[in-house]
Amino acid sequence: MDNNILIAMDDSDGARRALSLAAEIFDKTARVLLFSVAPDYSRLCEYNSPGLTPTFQRERSAFCALENQKKALLEAALKEGRRELLDAGFDLNRIETEVHTLEKGVARDIIKTADSGFDVVVMGKRGISASSAFLLGSVSQKVLGGAKKASVFVVS
Repeated sequence: MDNNILIAMDDSDGARRALSLAAEIFDKTARVLLFSVAPDYSRLCEYNSPGLTPTFQRERSAFCALENQKKALLEAALKEGRRELLDAGFDLNRIETEVHTLEKGVARDIIKTADSGFDVVVMGKRGISASSAFLLGSVSQKVLGGAKKASVFVVS
């Protein structure tokens, strides 16, 4: 089937379902990138100015600890995904993982990476309401509409 597969991952159930389906249906010799996009709040966490609101100054360490925890959850999801692909018979040397630092937006960063040489993007559909998806759009909808070179496979 396809030789270069990007699996957009986070720590959600939808991403896990997408990974499981990809592990089941795609060619085990394919090159796979397990890809997460994470905001970079390190500069905000290091920023120290009297102009910061007193509330943020008081809560900064808790906020920054949560951000570090979120990145650790993404890395754990990628590690678990790699293990699932290996168990399904994929070649260790053809599986890569990347926690990408947010540049333009989650969907735009996925699209940019996908269009850099991937044949297909596999991703979960986020569980937002139809009205929220209509008003705000979802990452999967944006990737589906924006990818120019890669096919997009959205798993419910």
